[in-house]
Amino acid sequence: MTENAASQPLAPTARRIADALRHDILSGVLVPGTRIRQEDYSTHFGASRIPVREALKALQSEGLLVLQANRGAWVAHMNQAQCLEIYKIRERIEPLALSESTQRMPSATMDVLEELVDRMEQAETVDAFIPLDREFHLRSYEHSSLPELNAMILRYWNTTQQYRRTYMNEVGFSLRTIVDSEHRLLMDAIRRRDSYNAECLLQVHIRRTRLEFEKNKVVATGER
Repeated sequence: MTENAASQPLAPTARRIADALRHDILSGVLVPGTRIRQEDYSTHFGASRIPVREALKALQSEGLLVLQANRGAWVAHMNQAQCLEIYKIRERIEPLALSESTQRMPSATMDVLEELVDRMEQAETVDAFIPLDREFHLRSYEHSSLPELNAMILRYWNTTQQYRRTYMNEVGFSLRTIVDSEHRLLMDAIRRRDSYNAECLLQVHIRRTRLEFEKNKVVATGER
């Protein structure tokens, strides 16, 4: 599942701008609520505002930005209730994507997923763990042959990315043994093409994180 699966193909300059912005948002350089000024990116990339606007619209479609007519663009932000709602939806739709993907997944992809599990277990920081976790899950869905579903999943991952980072910094990294065990169990079910158990395991995996979010009142700013 590609990172820009939710958006239309972009011209080269617009794509470079979108890639740079996407990286800064997903890595936490640009936090939720940050104002994105078109003129800054026009100057930085030596481009007119047209490709900047195209990049902003693409990232809006991916759930990373909010655009308001005649006002500007901001990094998407949500409250805890909205985040928990998305996690409830993810509990339902991601197991379906995984089940469909498991049946079609080539062995080479399974090898990549297992390598990602190994690297997650070795990760010593949240910044190292977060992108590996994201890649593991999104890659596990990419053979589902359900492009609309996968685009929806990618958007939900994008809009909750900062919450996952805050959660891992505050709580989740101390629960790594549980997370690592869940990933190993998922990997075993995928290897065996056991769609039923893969679905059940993934639903529990997502639900446990949602309940931790709720218990610890995690919000994207790191405030409580």
